[in-house]
Amino acid sequence: MTAPELQSAPTPLVSTAKTPAIWSGNFRLYFTARTAGLLSDAMLPVAVSAGLVTSGYRTSEVGFAMACLLGPFAGLVLFGGVLADRFTARRLMIFADLLNLVTRVLLAVLFFHGFDRLWQLYLLLALAGTAAAMFQPGAASTVPLVATDVQGANGVLRISEALTGLAGPSLAAALITVSTGWVMVISGVTYAVSACCLLALRLGPVPAPPPGDSLWRNLVGGWHEFWSRSWMWGVILIWMVFTVLSWGPLAPVVVGDIAKRDGVVVYGVINSMLGAGTIIGGVLAIRVKPVRPLAAGAAALFLFAVQQFAFAAGLPWPLLGTAQLVSGIGISFWGVMWATSVQTQVPGEVLNRIHAYEVAGSVCMFPLGSALAGPAVDALGATRVYLIGGLVTLGTATALLLSPPIRNLRRVPDAGVVASGH
Repeated sequence: MTAPELQSAPTPLVSTAKTPAIWSGNFRLYFTARTAGLLSDAMLPVAVSAGLVTSGYRTSEVGFAMACLLGPFAGLVLFGGVLADRFTARRLMIFADLLNLVTRVLLAVLFFHGFDRLWQLYLLLALAGTAAAMFQPGAASTVPLVATDVQGANGVLRISEALTGLAGPSLAAALITVSTGWVMVISGVTYAVSACCLLALRLGPVPAPPPGDSLWRNLVGGWHEFWSRSWMWGVILIWMVFTVLSWGPLAPVVVGDIAKRDGVVVYGVINSMLGAGTIIGGVLAIRVKPVRPLAAGAAALFLFAVQQFAFAAGLPWPLLGTAQLVSGIGISFWGVMWATSVQTQVPGEVLNRIHAYEVAGSVCMFPLGSALAGPAVDALGATRVYLIGGLVTLGTATALLLSPPIRNLRRVPDAGVVASGH
């Protein structure tokens, strides 16, 4: 943020400039690809977690399985950003889709025939996490290439994520009653669809780093760009605490608590209510364009704690579903504000690498939080883990609002929008 921006005249809380159309041909293809991949992403954690629980495994095994999925992602996403710059994001995303297709086929075989060695499951989940690390940097940097209204596009994609988050867990829970293998079969088909749509994209010249730079030089250059933006690394530092103490342990604890108490189907329905909330948050994010997006997103993040306090209170599942709905609104609105800020504040030639750094920082503590879920429940009990997580969520939103670089970051106008005073 430059000094003139900080000293500018007061502006309204929400911009009223007209936004350009979102649905170009390229964006339709990209939207289809992301929706297909997101459906699979929403199904996998529920399928694996519930499959392990119904097979008699403990919360510790569930938490370690999620750590195997997220650990490689957190560790390798930096290289995904560099490789996306070198080989173009689209090619790397297609490669990642094909790797995901292979892993889902093997997971289907594993669940159809049964397994007595957990390392086989853990290995395939690690490969899936590796594929996600190769896909994610390009997924963000492609949005400005296929849409002029970046925030609107992110809002639409968030709604897509919400719809798949709504359908995915319920579909996975229903299929688990027959066989978890069928979840993996459908998941494999979705990745094939995604790869075909990405292959059909027609993009113009893509910014790239200077030719001849080494992998290490690209990583260092990305780090300097990342560290030069205090609002970005400030969010990541705060988010690391949030993921290890609040968000990371939440899913393993919930599945061990709710799936055993109310059954797998109820667990899937409750997760779907979180997806319904993110739909509402995405719709709001399409229309509401705050001048200070991260401040508005942080305020919405307070709602995420509602579900944690509801779980701690041991409420009946309809009320838990309502709490999930409210929490989904908050986390969805924050997500659109954050993604749009990164995509519009960072030059295209370094966006893949910077996005890789911010994603790595955002999720690097998630595997640790998931792995610690079981020991934390054993030592403190599920209720206290929920309460601690809720308090950490409130502290996270407060810390974001108290940081001047984060709170004062201003929105970049949409590309192609010409309006004075915005």
